[in-house]
Amino acid sequence: MTIAENLHGILARIEAARKAAVKPAPATHLVAVTKTVPEDGVRAAIAAGQRLFGENRVQEAQGKFPALKAEYPDLELHLIGPLQTNKVREAVALFDCIQSLDRTRLADALATERERSGQAPRLFVQVNTGEEPQKAGVIPRETGALIAYARELKLPVEGLMCIPPLEEDAAPHFALLKKLAGEHGLQNLSMGMSGDFELAVKFGATHVRVGSAIFGARL
Repeated sequence: MTIAENLHGILARIEAARKAAVKPAPATHLVAVTKTVPEDGVRAAIAAGQRLFGENRVQEAQGKFPALKAEYPDLELHLIGPLQTNKVREAVALFDCIQSLDRTRLADALATERERSGQAPRLFVQVNTGEEPQKAGVIPRETGALIAYARELKLPVEGLMCIPPLEEDAAPHFALLKKLAGEHGLQNLSMGMSGDFELAVKFGATHVRVGSAIFGARL
């Protein structure tokens, strides 16, 4: 299967999942995850019509996307991996959306960079729904405080993101994220990856992050 065939297959599965869902989100956007994918793979997805991409690391994205974004002005790039505060300036310059806001110190750095550059990417708060010590994200009971803090800084928080524990049923985690978003008036939910994106659609995902099912196993 080519990248284009895989991409069209994923889009068809998203649409089928939306039709089967009781109450899907108004729209479900596919974030094509290009971690370790070379530029020619990204270009194959672009040629097939994809315009929304996700990268895990600032440095890797800097090697691929500035030229692509200049060539394709409608291309949208999301950071879906952890962001160190010393990479905020580079991230703000490159990404349209940062899905991994998870601490007040990072919120402070993003606010400082907005004042410096005038740029403010859209933001999702990453929630560590499984409270895994090795994983990034704010724990559920502290999510409201972080959202409030970011709003006080007038940061454009528009959604929540989660990565459920690999060994657990994802459904309770998706349900929890949806509940938290509703409690705090957030419309967007980034949840679901190659193995469970159809389940995420059932729970109201507005963004699903799919990499290996489009581009093949990571190098």
